[in-house]
Amino acid sequence: MFSVGDKVVYPHHGAGRILDICQREVQGETRQYMTIQILHNDMTVMVPVDAAERAGIRAVIDEVMVEEVVGVLREDPTLMPKNWNRRLKHNREKIKSGDIFELADVVRNLAIRDATKGLSTGEKQMFGRVKKILASELMYAKKIPEAEAVQYLESLLTEICERAECE
Repeated sequence: MFSVGDKVVYPHHGAGRILDICQREVQGETRQYMTIQILHNDMTVMVPVDAAERAGIRAVIDEVMVEEVVGVLREDPTLMPKNWNRRLKHNREKIKSGDIFELADVVRNLAIRDATKGLSTGEKQMFGRVKKILASELMYAKKIPEAEAVQYLESLLTEICERAECE
């Protein structure tokens, strides 16, 4: 399914590159593991190959899909629960899905809510994390440096929030 050098997304951590695929014995069971280096936080994770799909690991989107993601970011916000705790849980489920469009939906909704009403402490932490996750995938998809991907996403969100405040 995946090979060393492939760029993949681990939903809770962001985009990274597969450094190695090797067999390991853990608790008496031998399985194949892939070692993924997550770029934006310089973390390395090991995931059993046979559990990669269950963990939501997928290939990074291509440059063509970036425009679709930008389209989602520019859409009107979706209806979210009024209670911050329910919103947090709702957004966590979307992030866990591993779907780039769900992630973009969460980023957009949190950006607009932050600009118009403010975010709870938990939502602020989530917002920072999901922006990094999305920017890390945009970096690989657009083949640009991380700082440029972050700036690209931030400028898009600024544009979106300015429009939302005017409405």
